[in-house]
Amino acid sequence: MLIKIIFNYIIGYIRISIEGYYIERFINICKNNKITIWNLKRNKNVRIELNIGIKDLRKVAKIAKQSKCKLKILNKKGIPFLFNRYKKRKIFFAFLIIIVILLGISSNFVWNIEIVNENNESIENIYKDITDCGLTIGKLKSQINTKEIINKIRLNRDDIAWLGIELKGTNAIVKVVKSTSKPDIIDDNDYCNIVSDKQGVITKINAQNGTISAKVGDTVNIGTVLINGWMEGKYTGIRYVHARGDIEAKVWYTKSKKIQYNTTERIETGNVENKYKIKINNFEINLAKRLSKFEIYDTIDEEKKFKIFSDFYLPISLVKMTNKEVKEEQRNYTLEEAKELGIEQLQQELDKEIENKDKIVNKVINTNEKEDGIEIFVTYEVLENIGTNEKIVF
Repeated sequence: MLIKIIFNYIIGYIRISIEGYYIERFINICKNNKITIWNLKRNKNVRIELNIGIKDLRKVAKIAKQSKCKLKILNKKGIPFLFNRYKKRKIFFAFLIIIVILLGISSNFVWNIEIVNENNESIENIYKDITDCGLTIGKLKSQINTKEIINKIRLNRDDIAWLGIELKGTNAIVKVVKSTSKPDIIDDNDYCNIVSDKQGVITKINAQNGTISAKVGDTVNIGTVLINGWMEGKYTGIRYVHARGDIEAKVWYTKSKKIQYNTTERIETGNVENKYKIKINNFEINLAKRLSKFEIYDTIDEEKKFKIFSDFYLPISLVKMTNKEVKEEQRNYTLEEAKELGIEQLQQELDKEIENKDKIVNKVINTNEKEDGIEIFVTYEVLENIGTNEKIVF
């Protein structure tokens, strides 16, 4: 039935009304003659509206006369009537045909690259690497070798565990899984030392297996052996072991910055204006011919690409340019104000880096006064567990 209705739309169909006392007889005769009718609606007891195919009009008119009913044509629909309605509008049809041809041609190109990070982790410069390897906007899909692009990116980067490219419509969907760096795992049966993985001063050291080679108060660097992976006995001599132990040290985190006494600050006023432009691939049409009414402003561009279906993008996009007015204010700080501001900013940065705030044992602040500002150095002394296994190679 559905196929017949679609076919009738292609060749044309008519919406008619039948009025009379023998409507049921009319419907029964149509069914017996295998005439397709649909979208039947009864307005009154003696009047109905229905759709029929254009090829069945003469048969239906004959049946209406036979069943003593009055037939009236309400609407003519379908592709033939649509063409007939606009046959005098040659420019419209020419434009329509051009659009259809352009859509057909554009379907062979990639007009959008969508990057999907499977584990929601940002990957730096991945878009640039993808385009450098050959997947670019406006490229023919037939010229894109997805396997070659994937292999090139995987060879150039070691932070990607998996990469897949799928071409759907005019959209290239790039799915990326970021790899997580794993520490070298040393088997419990392997001989190893424990070495320092940070610079600091030993505050506590305890060996469950192996020979301690550093003591409390020693300053150690990265790579310094803390517990040797061997033990010496009076009768057994030297035997190698898998070193185990706990080492705590005082380590330092330092940040610095210079605060100018006289500086210019940019402050948003809250005034905003929007301007728009249309991009057709790399060609731009600016819809706002006037310059911004703001003297000083920051601009944020937001591009939205046009698409017909979910993955059929067009080489046309609308760019919304949001100008946010800012004003520049001259700020003059005294020595104490600049010092307080710098210390506050540096402490906020250090607090973000240090996970366990309870292990902070001391904060050291040093300053260096200059003619145009003050240099501030903030150091946190933190108690942390240090030490990592290092395999003994003979």
